[in-house]
Amino acid sequence: MENVTVGIADFNIVKAPNQIMTIGLGSCCGVVLYDEVNKIAGLVHILLSDSINEKNITNKAKYADTGIILLYEEMKKVGANPRFMRAKLAGGAHMFNFKNTGNSIFTIGEKNVKACKQTLAKLNISIVCEDVLGSCGRTIIFDTLTNKMRIKSTGKGEKII
Repeated sequence: MENVTVGIADFNIVKAPNQIMTIGLGSCCGVVLYDEVNKIAGLVHILLSDSINEKNITNKAKYADTGIILLYEEMKKVGANPRFMRAKLAGGAHMFNFKNTGNSIFTIGEKNVKACKQTLAKLNISIVCEDVLGSCGRTIIFDTLTNKMRIKSTGKGEKII
């Protein structure tokens, strides 16, 4: 069994029995897509909500609106069936405590979560469970054999969803 790590603004795909993980989810979102029948899983580490203001996108994995679609298309190429795809979502924390929280720079996590959910809805992919928002950083590990996601939260311990 191999444990594949996905970096910030990156993605990867694994097949059973391998696991896939990412660390450092603060305001970023980790989106796991998995085909529970064919035992294929992918993970994208979303840094920003959308690519609307970008003129030349060199890294589609960086944004929710392009990264999730990129992962979806690449998973189909390796045998994942869209009918069996589900999603699990983590991250989108509010990492800094500022008085002026109405400023858009301080709501990056919330925007990321919203954009991820909108993109998944466009693809007709159900979100099975999520651990989002709050104020703690997260590490996630997805197991392709059990379809369970382990979440390690700073100061909050570990849980499995």
